[in-house]
Amino acid sequence: MKIGVISLGCAKNLVDTENLLGRLKAGGAELVKDPKKADIILINTCGFIEPAKVEAIQTILEFADRKKVIVMGCLVQRYKEELQKEIPEVMAYFGTESWEDIADFLGLRRAKESQRILTTPKSYAYLKISEGCNRLCSFCAIPLIRGKHRSRPIEDIVREAEYLASQGVKELCIVSQDTTYYGRDLYGKSYLVKLLRELEKVEGVRWIRLLYLYPTEVEQELIDYIASSEKTLPYFDIPLQHISSKVLKSMRRGYDESFVRRLIENIRKTLPHAVLRTTFIVGYPEEKEEDYEKLRNFVLEGHFHWLGVFPYYMEEGTHAYELGDPVGEEEKNRRKEELLSLQEDITTKKNEELLSKEFELLVDGFDEEFGFVPVGRLWLQAPEVDGRTYLETEREVRAGDVLRVKITQVGGYDLGAVEHAL
Repeated sequence: MKIGVISLGCAKNLVDTENLLGRLKAGGAELVKDPKKADIILINTCGFIEPAKVEAIQTILEFADRKKVIVMGCLVQRYKEELQKEIPEVMAYFGTESWEDIADFLGLRRAKESQRILTTPKSYAYLKISEGCNRLCSFCAIPLIRGKHRSRPIEDIVREAEYLASQGVKELCIVSQDTTYYGRDLYGKSYLVKLLRELEKVEGVRWIRLLYLYPTEVEQELIDYIASSEKTLPYFDIPLQHISSKVLKSMRRGYDESFVRRLIENIRKTLPHAVLRTTFIVGYPEEKEEDYEKLRNFVLEGHFHWLGVFPYYMEEGTHAYELGDPVGEEEKNRRKEELLSLQEDITTKKNEELLSKEFELLVDGFDEEFGFVPVGRLWLQAPEVDGRTYLETEREVRAGDVLRVKITQVGGYDLGAVEHAL
């Protein structure tokens, strides 16, 4: 049985896909990269916001008339009955974390155990430490899709990290719906620092990167630990969503502008060289022009090296759904593009400060468009969402290599570097 798997959505969804691939292979399936060569196409969907839903449905329709298709994931978890009615051509629909049910449906043999099959470059992998979310943010459907927060035991996570390291992975990117909440359900309090201490013992791991930190849970213990750590990077991915206290209150985020400013000041005080990434939502129903201007001015203050901006999308079942959608799509997109343009200038200036400085570079692979130029990342560049660093070197390098480089060029978000002798 030849099976092709298509993964849509976030890094957390990708981990699910990689676990599914491992289970399918352990059950005797033959995995193929080219969907044209597959007997069955399995699509892991995202259902977080409207564009993700549209992408998922378009992908299903692209293959449903020509191939046997199985659909799983977040979109199915939320809209299974509607999908069955509207796209009956699909063989079967499964929700999240359903790889065992899928294996049984396909008649694959029972497997005592299986290992993830990595689809990322050899240099890094995502490590999911929990599932679900206990937050009540007004705009977010994740708790409706993924359920309550469920932490994985430390020993299970460390065992998986050891496996990833054995595959040559140098960087662990820690992901979950709410990374800073880790352990509260299992151990009665946050165990994130304890988990990091154990992960740092894993031989072969060079970098540990924390993603999805909830602002109110970025406590001093964590900041101090990162400041003293040799492996956990001073990279803070903290989705703030807005800076207007009025909007944040309506979003049910549990903090206000003064809290955000104290948090940033505290991180900078402890770690002056820390890199901050955040995301903002524009066009939220309660966002008036003065709230957007406050957000715009906050971005111009230059606190962040990396910034994501999303227009607001109404989501059924969320608290904000009842507020309507008064800000037009054109205005939402104007605000989004303006913030991204402002941030590009800020990031360029921050990158220019790196010129002639030396860093470690983790090689991810090669850019075919530029003649197989080696490309990788500095510690301040997260995979997929941040800029990349292009390497000039006279010797052969491989994905997963860690090199000493000097920054020589800046091209907006991206950098150029030459290998520097140790």
